[in-house]
Amino acid sequence: MSTDCVSDPELVERARRGDTAAFGVLVDRHRTPVFRAALAALGSYEDAEEVAQDAFVAAFRRLDGFRGDVSFKTWVIAIAWRKALTKRRSVATLMRRIATPPEESGWEFPDAGRTQEQAVMDADLHAQVRRLIRDLTPKLRDALLLAASGDYTMEEMGRLLRVPTGTVKWRVAEARRQLKTRLAGLGYG
Repeated sequence: MSTDCVSDPELVERARRGDTAAFGVLVDRHRTPVFRAALAALGSYEDAEEVAQDAFVAAFRRLDGFRGDVSFKTWVIAIAWRKALTKRRSVATLMRRIATPPEESGWEFPDAGRTQEQAVMDADLHAQVRRLIRDLTPKLRDALLLAASGDYTMEEMGRLLRVPTGTVKWRVAEARRQLKTRLAGLGYG
């Protein structure tokens, strides 16, 4: 079965009728944004992979309950987001995220021929930014990280966060303003 031109709603219907290959196509189509949502919430590649997989398993199990009032992509991302927030609240996960060295966190930036001094300064700036993002309120941090991923429209972010689009826009702008102010206070402005 060629699935390149098959819509998500048709694949959902096929999967509901027992076509597991159709659900596999849905997973392939939406794996990246689901993973990125989990990564935005968790900051750990390992945890994000686990949550993304759990989200697809949950979506498959709940497929009969999918009403189609939002896209399949939005629905499965929302499942991943809720699972990621639950995981983020666990003490063990929080401690692992805080204790993870920057080079293992997935937040490293490529070396573009920098001097050793520039690399140290960049590493310090990145560590400060990570700390400042962690220090934001969860509402501001979540909106900022979802926006920074570049995978979601403001409307999709609003559905994920369960707030109006205007609230999402304000939270992203406020998070950026706070980061800029705090970085300037640390001498990075």
